[in-house]
Amino acid sequence: MSSTGKRALEEEIKAIQSLGDSLRKELETVQIEAYQLEENHKEKEELCRKLQFQCDESERDSARQIEQNKKRDELLEQYRCEIQEIELKQRKQRMKFENQLLQLIEQHKNLFSVFGPQRLPDEIRSAENTKLQLLGTVQAKLAQLHILDEKLEEVKKQTQQATTPAET
Repeated sequence: MSSTGKRALEEEIKAIQSLGDSLRKELETVQIEAYQLEENHKEKEELCRKLQFQCDESERDSARQIEQNKKRDELLEQYRCEIQEIELKQRKQRMKFENQLLQLIEQHKNLFSVFGPQRLPDEIRSAENTKLQLLGTVQAKLAQLHILDEKLEEVKKQTQQATTPAET
């Protein structure tokens, strides 16, 4: 081979070696970039997992709050109904009391007209007459009771006397 062929071959080998070196450097750079991209990808995946966890947690919190709000609303509605029932009962009691009060006022008016100061002496006389009549009736009944008591004692004595000789 001639020296020019040898030189051309050496230059070609140098060019190939230079190309190999530059390709190795480029491969090294690409590998570094790939490693950095993988690290970046892992960080982003971890960040994505954290965000997904936070999102899931937020959804659970939201669902729990919605459930709590629903229970509070139901409880509030129950309390409203109970309050309305109590108010209705109180209204009925108030109306009943007012009616009773009106009846008492009417009775008081009637009693005042019947037992007013003008009629009091007549009422006292009437009560005394009734009292005297009742006392007379009671005394008559007591006298009747006394007579019946005596008759009962007499009947007891007779039955005792009748049974005593039969026993001897």
